[in-house]
Amino acid sequence: MQPEKKQLEVLLMHYFRECYPDFPKGKVVTSESPDFIVQLKSRNNLGIELTRLNPLNAHFPDKDELTENRFREHIIETSRALFEQSSDFRFFVKFLFSENFSIAEERALSVAAQMAGIIRRAVAGKSPGSFFRESVGKEALPEGLESLLVVYHPELQNSVWERSNNLGVSKNVVADIREAIHKKDEKLRIYQKQRLNYYWLLITTDRLRGVKSYNLPDKIMNHTFQSRFQHVFLFDLIKSDVFQLV
Repeated sequence: MQPEKKQLEVLLMHYFRECYPDFPKGKVVTSESPDFIVQLKSRNNLGIELTRLNPLNAHFPDKDELTENRFREHIIETSRALFEQSSDFRFFVKFLFSENFSIAEERALSVAAQMAGIIRRAVAGKSPGSFFRESVGKEALPEGLESLLVVYHPELQNSVWERSNNLGVSKNVVADIREAIHKKDEKLRIYQKQRLNYYWLLITTDRLRGVKSYNLPDKIMNHTFQSRFQHVFLFDLIKSDVFQLV
C-alpha cells in the first residue's frame, strides 16, 4: 500500500487526467522525483510533478475569522462522521463555504446531517473499484455553502475532508504561482536523472480565488510565466478547470 500522501497524489492525478482532454495516452505509474511517469505509446516517457499552490502572500485571518473557520471545520468533521457510520467509502472532499453568509451555531448539526445525506445520494450506485468524482452546486446545498467536491479512488485508504482554501486566501496569487514554479524549477535537475523525454508541472489549488474581487483566471492568463518544464498547469479542483501557464 502506498503512503497516505502518495494515495492522495494518485487520486489527484486521475482527476487531472479526466479534466484535461489533451492528456496523452499511456500508462501512468507512480514514481518519486517526479511523482508520476506516463509511459507513452510512442515509447517516450513523460514525468509529471505535483505541487499544491501555497498562498505565501495569504491574508492573515483575524480572531473572528479564525473562530468561523474552526466552526466550519467542526461541521465538516461531524458530516464525515455521520456519513462514515453507514459507508465504507473513503473520499477526498472539499467544502466551499459562502463568504457572504454565516451558518448559525444552532444549525451546525442540521447542516452536517444534510451534507452527509447529499454526499450519500451523490455517490449512490457508484462502484468502489474505480475512480469517480461528483460536484454539487449551491442550488442543492444548505444555505451557507457554495460548492461541494467529492472525489474517489480505490487507492485512497484514509478520508480527507477539508474546508476549501484551508491554507488561506492569497493577496497576490500571481506571485505565489511564480514562486511555486521557481521552487520546482530548482529541483528539475533531480527529476532529469530519470532521463525522461518530457517533464510537466501540475500545480493544484482548491478554488482559484484571491482577496480582491477581479476576475482572477483572466488576470492569471494575462501574465507570461517562464519555466524549464515543457508545460506547467494550474488545476482548480473545485471548478475542475485546467489552466495551461507554460
